[in-house]
Amino acid sequence: MEKVFRVGNCAGFSGDRVDAAGPVVDTLIALGGPCAIFFETLGERTVALAQLEKRRDPERGYEPMLERLLEPILVKCATHGIPIIGNFGAANPPGAARVIAKLAKRLGLPDLRIGVVFGDDVRDRLNLQTHAVYEADTGLDMGGGDVVSANAYLSTKPIVEALRAGAQVVVTGRTGDPSLALAPLIHHFGWAYDDWDKMAVGSTAGHLLECGAQVTGGYYYDPGYKDIPDPANIGFPIAEVDAAGRLVITKAANTGGLVNEQVVKEQLLYEIHDPSHYITPDVILDFSDVTVNQIGRDRVQVSGMRGSPAPTTIKATVCFDGGWLGEGEISYAGPNCRARARIAADVLLERLKIRNLVVEARVDLIGVSSVHDGDGGALWRHSDAEPEDIRVRLAVSARTQDDADQAAREALALYCCGPAGGGGVRWRTTPRIRTQSYLMLPEDLAPGCTVQTATEIAP
Repeated sequence: MEKVFRVGNCAGFSGDRVDAAGPVVDTLIALGGPCAIFFETLGERTVALAQLEKRRDPERGYEPMLERLLEPILVKCATHGIPIIGNFGAANPPGAARVIAKLAKRLGLPDLRIGVVFGDDVRDRLNLQTHAVYEADTGLDMGGGDVVSANAYLSTKPIVEALRAGAQVVVTGRTGDPSLALAPLIHHFGWAYDDWDKMAVGSTAGHLLECGAQVTGGYYYDPGYKDIPDPANIGFPIAEVDAAGRLVITKAANTGGLVNEQVVKEQLLYEIHDPSHYITPDVILDFSDVTVNQIGRDRVQVSGMRGSPAPTTIKATVCFDGGWLGEGEISYAGPNCRARARIAADVLLERLKIRNLVVEARVDLIGVSSVHDGDGGALWRHSDAEPEDIRVRLAVSARTQDDADQAAREALALYCCGPAGGGGVRWRTTPRIRTQSYLMLPEDLAPGCTVQTATEIAP
């Protein structure tokens, strides 16, 4: 057995760069030895939006860029024995498998073995009246909307089962994000599921890699303060793990970005509310004694993480129908643009009152204040800034798509209804999703997997 196993990340969210995988795969092939790659493309709202897409078309509901992500690297991975794991199944893992199967056959891989993990969709198993609300979400008002989706965070076990059955591509829906990297490590090294310190190493690797280029300088760089080389060609990360649990973070060769102690520390603390008790489906992580050391160019060793038994409950995120979001925008530029933008904002809000279309509304003056302002617009109302141009953005919450559309179109009406000099109008409507998390017992779930060839999936 090889001493080092490498895991490469090729996406950190749905919408990430579709050409990121190529350099990662080429680097793994050049280095040789056992390895795997994973795509992390699923957020809590992403799966709900995928469920909405599946409602419109039962064959969809998976990662929309799936073919673009896999086509450049599928043959290379199959040829060199590099398993691909991805939660790009979203709301429809079987549908994603069919897409991959058709792609594989087109690329001359009819015998490609594709694993499909099931069991994360718990709408038929979750009882909102009897299952406890996750502590952080207690007291949230969901507004009585219909349930769009309910997905539990599955552990590594069905992914490992698929790998053991010979899957070359494993498609999942909702899993723990770190589980995507931990699973091939368990499979390769034969780690026991209750070897908590080994689980901690693999889950830490997954946690550091799960957001892609965030750990190679992407969310770190700030021009003039924290610079990185060649950000347009930023490389995606690779974790090196040995049987003893040594963990090193590096990145794809001949790419931009960097891996240093600061970047790794930032990502280590990402989404962590308690560094001594970070909960994943596979293990509870303790980062309180972690050390981070630069051991070479773009090579950082992470050590000292500890693990304790996996949680006794499983988090399930429920998404509710939240009505509709309407957005309308218009720009004002040149002399006196701030005054024109302010009166446009006031007119928009007054028009919404007259027509009684919306539940909530806010206006932002982009260029004066938007990010730090509240719904009342206190900052832009009291600002004396005089930018050269301002983008007025109206956002509304409405119960129906038609109400949201009519409200957003009030921005369009400003073309001729004034004030002077408005231009560049756009408007749109988007379904809104509200989320709340619940806790389930492991025995409430029924996860598993299937493994079939591309030809069996798509004859």
